[in-house]
Parts: sequence; C-alpha cells; structure tokens
Amino acid sequence: MSNTRFLTDAQLPFCKGCGHALVAQNTEKALQKLNINPLDVVLVTDIGCHGIVDKSFLTHTVHGLHGRSSALAAGITAGLNNPDKKVIVFTGDGGATIGMQHLIGGAHLGFDMTVVVHNNMLYGMTGGQPSEFTPCGFKTPTLPEGSTKPGYDICELMVAAGASYVERVIGIGDYSDSLVKAFTAPGFSLVEVMEICPSYGVKSNPGMKLSKLVEDSGWNVKVFADGKGRSFKTPINSEPKSLISEKFEVQAKYSSNIQKPISIMLSGSAGEGVQSAAEFLAKAAIVSGLNSTKKGSYPVTVGVGFSASEVIVSPSPILYTGSPVPDILIITSADGLGYARAAAGRMKGGILYLDESLEVPETGARVVKVPFRERAGAKNSAMYAVFYTVFHEKLYPIEALKEVFLSNKIAEKVNIESLLQF
Repeated sequence: MSNTRFLTDAQLPFCKGCGHALVAQNTEKALQKLNINPLDVVLVTDIGCHGIVDKSFLTHTVHGLHGRSSALAAGITAGLNNPDKKVIVFTGDGGATIGMQHLIGGAHLGFDMTVVVHNNMLYGMTGGQPSEFTPCGFKTPTLPEGSTKPGYDICELMVAAGASYVERVIGIGDYSDSLVKAFTAPGFSLVEVMEICPSYGVKSNPGMKLSKLVEDSGWNVKVFADGKGRSFKTPINSEPKSLISEKFEVQAKYSSNIQKPISIMLSGSAGEGVQSAAEFLAKAAIVSGLNSTKKGSYPVTVGVGFSASEVIVSPSPILYTGSPVPDILIITSADGLGYARAAAGRMKGGILYLDESLEVPETGARVVKVPFRERAGAKNSAMYAVFYTVFHEKLYPIEALKEVFLSNKIAEKVNIESLLQF
C-alpha cells in the first residue's frame, strides 16, 4: 500500500464521533491501496456537512449545489473520457434525495464514477430534518414522534437503474476494501455508508444501535451488484463543424480610431435595459471593425436590484471578459451606484459618467454628471447613456450604434431622437 497522502494533516472538520470522518479516512486508505496519484482523482462534493471536507483533500475538488454533485461528476467523467482518472462523488442522504434523478441517470448511462452516500438519515447541516432516507421510527429534532414511513433503498434503486457495483456498509471501522472494489468497477458504482449523526441522530434516539436500526429497517448490508456493468464512452466527432455560423457573422461597415483596449462598465437598475444597451454597445463596436466582449452581472432574482455589464472594445483580439478597473464607468441609478461603488473606488484615472441625481462616490476618475434619467426616462436611461458615451468618447462612429439600434425591434418602442440629445 502506498504512503501517498490524500488528506492534509489538519483535523477533519466534523463533529466528534461523526461517521463522515471515517468516510474520508477510508477513502484515503482505498486510494492508497490502488497506488493512485492524488492529481488523478477528482472529488465532487455536495451541499451538506460532508461537503466541508473539500479543503482537507489534496486531490482536485469541486463543490456543487445541493443534489447536483452527481450531475457535475457525470460531466467531468464524460469530458475526461479516461478510466485512469478517478471521479468520486460525496453526497449525503439529503443531497441524494434532491438529486435522485441524477443518480438514476448516472447509473443508467454507466458514467465512470463512484458515488459514496453518507447516509445519516437526516439533514444534518440545517437542523436535523428528516430526508427520504429516514427509516420508520427514527426520530429527528423536527420529527420527534418518529418517521411513519420507510425510507428509500438507494441500493435497490441503483441496481434497477443499471449500476455496475453497489454495496451497503455500516460506517464503522475499516471498510476501505469495499471502496477499492467500487473505485475499480467499470462504469457507475455506489457505496452507501450507514451512519448516525452525533449532533441530532444520537440525541433524538438515545440508546439506538446503528446496526440494529439498519437491520430493523430491512436494509441489507451486502453487495447488491458486482457485475461488469456498462461504461459510458464519450462520442468523439472527428469532423466537427464550426460553432460560428456565417448567418450570424457581423460585417464591418465603419472604422474606429482607438489604439488600445478600452473597458466600459455600465451599471444601473434591473428592468432599465442595461444588458440590451451593453449588447448594442458591443455589437456596434464590431460593426466598426473592433473586437468586443460583454460580461453581464445581476442578482439571482431577475428583475430586481442592480444590473451591470462590462464591455471591452479593442482593435486587437480580446482573450478575457470583464475588467476590475474600468476605463469608463457609467452609472445611471442608485442601484447601479451601489453595485459599482467599489469599481469607482479602484479607478485612479479614466472617466465616470454619473446620473446627476446621484451622489459622487470616492474615485480617482474624472466625474461628469449627466441627466440620463431626466432626458430619456428611467426605462431608457441606460440606452441613452451608451449613445452619450459613444458620442463624447469617440469610441467609433455614432452611425454604427444608430444602425445596430434601428435594426432591433426595441427601436419600435423608443424614439431614437430622444437618444441623440448630446
């Protein structure tokens, strides 16, 4: 067995007595037995107590959304298309409940990955709520009378879906050999590790023995599938077509005199056309023979709060998007000011076009106040600000921006003359 370390020397970040620590330690031992390079391992974790182990592993790690670790791992293994790389998923019974379809799909298609389910029969990170894996009679802080329905048998489900190797183990002691079998099985494998949460499970079920609970719940501790299974192979297109369609190619009709890349941040309010205005700004640059990129930012809840976009225009190719320190910053609303205040503070030069209704933030840029909202109205303030900036900064001919604007259906609702008040 190799002495290669897969875990850091730091103490594992779990409660005392938590079975999650044993999962991590047994995973390391199994990988040592297989003499695998840590950089040939990708560990994908989920939201939940188990997921805080990321920083303890010396492998590649990816932290996913709740229930989505198996979907992420499927994409990783399909992209790698290499059985010598080990893609391992850590998920809890909560994550497995939420992401059940991903698990079924992974087993059915035979993605080359191993899922280790940390089944402590409740949601440990959020207070001990029951999951779909909570067995009859098991009590939790939010279900003190005990569950009245049986939990899922994830092992039987994975066998039915087509997994190549499936095993349930009691999460006590050394079960690394079971993980070795799972890690070396072709295609999709799953090991369910039965645990009791020391913070919620033990306290809510005093005197309960894990092995007795598993036995009484009818969950057999055994190998459910140990066959050849199927292994997903990523289809390779030897003659790929270009992703760039000639139908959408933008022809240069104008020219620009700028000699270096210029980054422009437009920051305003959701629902006031910020993203559309930035798109017109970028496309008109391309029509003027320039290269351009656009990066949008806005809250998860679309339609409220700020909306911002970072556009770069350049006579040379651009290999990145966004810029932490814009050359030109345009702010059209209070929401936009709240978002862009930090960027303004980083500016040691350049220019800040600010709606005249707003306070001037701390900045090293030259500040120009413009009545964007008064002249064009709130809904069109971002669009007007783009027209105003292109004209005064001479980024490219204003005719290019007018042509791009008029070719869009938005022009049917906006009088272009209201955007040309320079």
